[in-house]
Amino acid sequence: MRNATVARNTKETQITASINLDGSGKASLQSGVPFLDHMLDQIARHGLIDIELKATGDTHIDDHHTVEDVGITLGQAFTKALGDKRGIVRYGHAYVPLDEALSRVVIDLSGRPGLTMKVDFTRSRIAEFDVDLFFEFFQGFVNHALCTLHIDNIRGANAHHQAETIFKAFGRALRMACEADARAAGMLPSTKGAL
Repeated sequence: MRNATVARNTKETQITASINLDGSGKASLQSGVPFLDHMLDQIARHGLIDIELKATGDTHIDDHHTVEDVGITLGQAFTKALGDKRGIVRYGHAYVPLDEALSRVVIDLSGRPGLTMKVDFTRSRIAEFDVDLFFEFFQGFVNHALCTLHIDNIRGANAHHQAETIFKAFGRALRMACEADARAAGMLPSTKGAL
């Protein structure tokens, strides 16, 4: 089973995350940030990745530390669950629409962290959630999952739709990249011999 549990405890947050890359999309999410939980549920459901997450943080200040540290902790869990990455597809991509919104996400489980995110949200907040924190979540994730991630919102008039298409596409791209490649069983998907 490709699963992992990671605990991250700092003076700002205490987080435990468990993932199963070969799951069915079940999620148990208690980040203390309701809109983040809604987005993480999209990753689980569309990535067919089981996620259990419990976080407490200094949300009385703001949500920044919690959102960023959830990204970090999930990135660490993905690194642990993927192991040496032998036999995986490595690359994944997805386009996802929701009404007027359309987003594209492309990922490479390369061992090299990098994030390019081109999203012009139509408003700065979705309910109480500051949309700037999406970048912090994904930056935390790529830094610790050691992957290259490109996120593009191609169009959208509703900020909630923009965010949802991004997270659905992210889940689907992750699913594709993490899947076993039947033609490359046991092989490392790199000419360098290391990822």
